[in-house]
Amino acid sequence: MNRRSLAALCAIAALASMTALPTQVQAQSWPTGTIRIIVPYAPGGSSDIIARAISQPLSDALKQSVIVENRAGANGNLGADLVSKSKPDGLTLLLCDTGALAISPSVYTKLGFDPSKDLRGVTMLAYAPHMLAVHPSVPANNLKELVELSKKTPINFAVTGMGSAPHLAGVAVERASKANWVYIPYKGGSQAVADTIAGQTHVVMNGMLATLPYVQSGQLKVIGISKAQRMPLVADMPTLAEQGVTEFESGTWQGLLVSNGTPKPIIDRLNAELVKVIRSPEVRSRLVALGAEVVTMRPEEQDRFFNQERARWLKVVTEASIKID
Repeated sequence: MNRRSLAALCAIAALASMTALPTQVQAQSWPTGTIRIIVPYAPGGSSDIIARAISQPLSDALKQSVIVENRAGANGNLGADLVSKSKPDGLTLLLCDTGALAISPSVYTKLGFDPSKDLRGVTMLAYAPHMLAVHPSVPANNLKELVELSKKTPINFAVTGMGSAPHLAGVAVERASKANWVYIPYKGGSQAVADTIAGQTHVVMNGMLATLPYVQSGQLKVIGISKAQRMPLVADMPTLAEQGVTEFESGTWQGLLVSNGTPKPIIDRLNAELVKVIRSPEVRSRLVALGAEVVTMRPEEQDRFFNQERARWLKVVTEASIKID
């Protein structure tokens, strides 16, 4: 090999190492600034509860400030769109109901981003089934009585967000039980629950994490939980499956995502720290007391799960002919 060829090879090798260097350096020095957790819903919902539970422990672990920002609108799509278009540096995180996010491409005719292409999973954090609950004045103590009542008088069903997972779960229950709901749309679970507590709506279906405290305080009356088997925490509360809605299970899957293009070493670091935080005795016990199960996944597992959920809910959306412009 002559001197000129050797010099060319050295130049190529140097260029390759320089190309790889920024990602390596960025991952080693990350995080370099304040981390924002974007919750695409109003305060008080399941995503908001989890975001605030993990923000300080995550800040302690990463030695950086972690702040929670609520960017509600369009069933979580406004906040998700913001994160999908953010700089892929791991400093802007999306914490949301990944089930609802998986539903959006099927429901919305105009969506400014593609969740499967523009966002990458970091880890799942928790799962909580949906609760079907009513205002205490509603003269029904089980699903059969509620269905019969809905055929005699209008029953206003508070929808936590049109096209959301609780909305589609409510549609599935309505179709399976032959009930007759009048859907009243809200911009988030907290307001839907608040109006049901106030008696402005009759029924609400929402994540157990954000709903159980109001059932325990007597402000809402539970009709059923959307799990196949009863939960030890609330063993006296019946499931919807045992009340005739067979093979039915739905819930709120809380996960964390980042914009596509975020370097894998940063995603892996985030995954490792978040798994430690959510599994810590303090955070786990707090969530379990509210009816949530801590569920973690590797990034690639979460991406696969997301696509499975997208296919599962597409069938419900198609059968119910639900579309939002």
